[in-house]
Amino acid sequence: MHKIVLTLTLAMAVAGCEVATTPSAPLPAPTGNVPPRLDSNTAVQNFVTVVRDVEPVAEQVCRQQTQGVNCDYRIVVDDRAGLPPNAFQTRDESGQPVIGFTLSLIRDARNRDELAFILGHEAAHHIEGHIDRGQQAAVTGAVLAGALASLGGADETVVRSVQDIGAQVGQRRFAKNFELEADALGTRIAIRAGYDPVRGAEYFMRIPDPGNRFLGSHPPNADRIDTVRRAAGR
Repeated sequence: MHKIVLTLTLAMAVAGCEVATTPSAPLPAPTGNVPPRLDSNTAVQNFVTVVRDVEPVAEQVCRQQTQGVNCDYRIVVDDRAGLPPNAFQTRDESGQPVIGFTLSLIRDARNRDELAFILGHEAAHHIEGHIDRGQQAAVTGAVLAGALASLGGADETVVRSVQDIGAQVGQRRFAKNFELEADALGTRIAIRAGYDPVRGAEYFMRIPDPGNRFLGSHPPNADRIDTVRRAAGR
């Protein structure tokens, strides 16, 4: 069953991946001119078609690779005005996986392959358990940082502050690897659904490159494109 909701109103649990990145320098387009923007009707129809094709494949892969995990994805569209192009994966209060697209991202995609790759990527975050793994890394980082601060004689206020920093560092430590894992599995999902993820990953050619920042949330765009190409080749 395909579930497309026009306005995102449900309370989210812990946010997963986001497509938007911190602006730096965009990568040059690999060939020719950038594809033109699509008209609104075509963009919406592309999105509906991609959800119809990719969602059941993502759910099938989820069931094959996980145990005891809710694989009934809910696809939502955040149509609030002024939001930048973005996509994310999270879970609602019942544990159902939620994949969200902003309306601006749907309009910005130049073809169905881009939408299929992004949807596969977000679905892969859930299959790979990145929310739980990120939370565990944050807890570990907080515990270790707090313990070191306590041993150093810090008072309770300082310990809490250090624990917050430790949680952020612990979670960010694996963020780039999580993105690349989702790119690789998302590539396979898109292929199984009948789309070309290498063409889809050309979306990274048009967005700001986050660069290779220490504890950054996303890897360089070139690394992501290379990951997609290698996964598709396998």
